[in-house]
Amino acid sequence: MYTVDNGRVAWVDALRILACAMVVVSHCSDGFVAEFGADREAFLTGTLVGSLMRPSVPLFVMITGVLLLPLPDGCPMASFYRRRVGRIAWPLVAWSLLLSVMAYLYFTGSGSGSANPSVDLSAYTPDVLVGRLWSWVLNFNFDTTPLWYLYMLVGLYLVMPVVGSWLRHASRKDMLTFLGLWFATLFIPYIRLLAPAMGYAGNYGNYDIFGGCDWNVFSTFHYVSGFIGYIILAYYLKCYPLDLGMKKMSAVFIPMFFVGYSITAGGYIWLQSIYPGDYAYLEIVWLFTGINVSMMTVPVFVFMQRLPSGLWRPWVGRVASLTFGVYLCHFFFVMVFYDVFDVDGMPYLLRILGMAVSVSVTAGILTWVLSANRITRILVK
Repeated sequence: MYTVDNGRVAWVDALRILACAMVVVSHCSDGFVAEFGADREAFLTGTLVGSLMRPSVPLFVMITGVLLLPLPDGCPMASFYRRRVGRIAWPLVAWSLLLSVMAYLYFTGSGSGSANPSVDLSAYTPDVLVGRLWSWVLNFNFDTTPLWYLYMLVGLYLVMPVVGSWLRHASRKDMLTFLGLWFATLFIPYIRLLAPAMGYAGNYGNYDIFGGCDWNVFSTFHYVSGFIGYIILAYYLKCYPLDLGMKKMSAVFIPMFFVGYSITAGGYIWLQSIYPGDYAYLEIVWLFTGINVSMMTVPVFVFMQRLPSGLWRPWVGRVASLTFGVYLCHFFFVMVFYDVFDVDGMPYLLRILGMAVSVSVTAGILTWVLSANRITRILVK
């Protein structure tokens, strides 16, 4: 797997940095996407940039599959849960509280509020803050938006001992069979979107499909869909790397990426014209588990997998070690730097890139400071 002297996987370090950068840029573009019809240029710029960043989370999930699967023989489930879930429990609790408090102090103390259209300033009251300080046990809130990933990751950890046990004995054909089923589920969001146009009337006002209804959210393909497919795909590609030359890979995967990107960006813009400002519909083409985003994710993964270990440098490993902390705390700085870069006449693309660099550096410094202390290290490691 192209390890270097210290045992790190060179291309995985590079992929982790890339995925983290994509998350930051994606969130920096969200405020411009939220302009919708109010500022067409801002909306288009944010959509085109944000769509390009959609592989970010699937890449993080695939990294998990590369590094953790299969689980070691004889690894007790309880031990795995204690080690993996315990590792993210403290950061989840701590940042759920810290980000909510930091956002409240910023938006109530800045005086002028914020120009960010995605921010509802009326939500920053003492009563709302108190609610947010306990509701993390149920879910994330706007101020802690990136933490949705930790809730999802806990779910993956809970099922990984079962999946890992199967993978130790699964043949290549078995894995391909599962991946074929998972591939089919990537089209389900679009089937659900188009079903009413084809005459499907739903049941009791619910338009879910394949057995989904008000009293059952676990439809036919529920158990073979979602992020678990990315984990198994990553493990498969680790065990059976593509035996293609770079020329053939480029001929296949570069067009695949751009077709996926065209559907992602073009679909978002098209849906905005039909369902203006309605995230329930707009997010369909931005779903991480949709066919178009997977078409963008796989090419990035396989090309990064080919990176030669000779390109690895010690600083790459040090930067990669900061990515978890940057992911956890960056969203607050996105809000701050949106206002810093709210400069009349500055091109929207330049604003997004300036925000992304500033957020990454600031969050990286904070992560480095926290990781240097034995007590605060658990918040970012």
